[in-house]
Amino acid sequence: MLEALNSILARFWQSFVNFLPNFFGGLLILFLGLILAGVLRSLLVSIFTFVRFDRFFEKTRLVGRQETKVWQEVLTEVVRWTVILLFLVPTLEVWGFQRATVIVNEFILYLPNVIIAVVMGFVGVVLSNLAADVVRSSVRSLRPTSANALAVLAKSAIVFFTALVVLNQLGVAQELIRILFTGIVGMLAIAGGLAFGLGGKEAAKDVLDDLKRNIKQ
Repeated sequence: MLEALNSILARFWQSFVNFLPNFFGGLLILFLGLILAGVLRSLLVSIFTFVRFDRFFEKTRLVGRQETKVWQEVLTEVVRWTVILLFLVPTLEVWGFQRATVIVNEFILYLPNVIIAVVMGFVGVVLSNLAADVVRSSVRSLRPTSANALAVLAKSAIVFFTALVVLNQLGVAQELIRILFTGIVGMLAIAGGLAFGLGGKEAAKDVLDDLKRNIKQ
């Protein structure tokens, strides 16, 4: 029994000693990935600071400075974790965790969708604020309460559609979002048709009467 136990311990220590080079090699790859991810994040922060997107959007009054910084931080963190996961794949392969690399690869393939969704979300926020300003400026003749209500309605509509687009880009309940989007577009088309039909009924009658008179002549 002692011989069997010694044999098991000997094989264990032999496997452990053989694994040590792979362990430190993978750890070195991961460490390099962490350093590169940190450098890339700092580079992006420096670029954003140099370009001064926050001040630009603050001057245009489309997005506040703090809100712009939040979007920039989200984008830089997503890029940072993308780099880390890219270096995590060879690390896991060196350590012999091939099954884990499949899961990490799926995350890596999904991260571009997250980056695009972040950009879409920021563009949607900018467009919603721009639409609110345009509507508010266009209906100055109305009461301030009515103008603000229309501006909020326009902004909320764009934010809502932006949220649908972002969720669709992230792959969250795509079929449900498509059905909801189709239903909303259909509802707006029917509402617009009814409003145009009821509101333009007299104008359409006049056009048809003129056409009949011309035919008779």
